[in-house]
Amino acid sequence: MNPQTLSVREAIIGRRSIKKFNGQPVDREVLMKIIDDAVWAPNHQNRQPWRLVAACGEEILELHKLLRDTAIPRWKDLSEESLEKQMQKFTLPGAYAFVIVPEDVRQKQRLEDFAAASTFIQNFQLLAWDMGIGSCWKTPDFLDKPEFREALGVKPGERIISMLQLGYFDELPKAMERKKSDEIVTFFGRNQKNND
Repeated sequence: MNPQTLSVREAIIGRRSIKKFNGQPVDREVLMKIIDDAVWAPNHQNRQPWRLVAACGEEILELHKLLRDTAIPRWKDLSEESLEKQMQKFTLPGAYAFVIVPEDVRQKQRLEDFAAASTFIQNFQLLAWDMGIGSCWKTPDFLDKPEFREALGVKPGERIISMLQLGYFDELPKAMERKKSDEIVTFFGRNQKNND
């Protein structure tokens, strides 16, 4: 087990969404360790409303084929050279994790489950970052395509809420500004109207 090298604050503030991966694979054992720790996300009544379909190692080539043939059919008309260039955004990550949640018919539970899975994903990204692995949470349209869902084994009553791309990188993206607390906080009480 690797000792944590970043404080929680350092991980939160230092993490960046990585979109340019260098193609180095992510080991299955490392991926599973990250997932084993990420499940400690807060979730109502300990429902742990997530499951994952992951790809790393040799099976990632099968995922590339699925992405090329099923997820992005508009690329079928491209030349082989153009197609390979477009596919780099999918072939350079070293691992993938698709996060799947139940779509409870009860709105309260459905929202709680989505929120819990989102905290799981944040844990996942921070833990990966602490191990020098970048990630990007993506929600492309093809996640809802019936043929893509079927290929991933997504059942009726479930939804893919995230395609996490994971991998190593050579360049750290520049930080984007965030709003400050005085821009987003209104204190409850008599001065509330004066805070607008």
